[in-house]
Amino acid sequence: MHRILFVCMGNICRSPAAEGMLRARLMRDAPHWLDQLEIDSAGTHGYHVGRAPDPRMQQAAGARGIDLGALRARVVVPEDFQRFSQILAMDEANLVHLLAMRPASSAAVPTLFLGLGAAGRSVPDPYYGGDQGFERVLDLLDEGCDALIAHLHLLMATA
Repeated sequence: MHRILFVCMGNICRSPAAEGMLRARLMRDAPHWLDQLEIDSAGTHGYHVGRAPDPRMQQAAGARGIDLGALRARVVVPEDFQRFSQILAMDEANLVHLLAMRPASSAAVPTLFLGLGAAGRSVPDPYYGGDQGFERVLDLLDEGCDALIAHLHLLMATA
């Protein structure tokens, strides 16, 4: 089983939206993969543990057919580095945090989510901005999911 963890700071905007978007796209385009994948999200900071995604992100994602209502924020724990095959950070600051907390025995090496298709790009945090920031984030997540799904095609073909 391939396990993917999306990570942002508080796990209420970017990472749950990435989780929800990937699930929605796979349910639509490759439902047969869902039994071979585990998809989750978490935050590097525990500010919002147990809370649903930001209502603005839920509304913007919902307008695109992505339901985030069942998701709840959680914080990255050391066991995640053993459990997940891929740990995808939304930005450089969270990547640095993940790399610092990564146990030496971990096979998973955190990378930038948008680094899969375009080197070194971050998904900006829309939390303190206006509605357009949430739309921009969803556009970037869609682009990142394109690259991730292409990567999964290769991975699933060899599995």
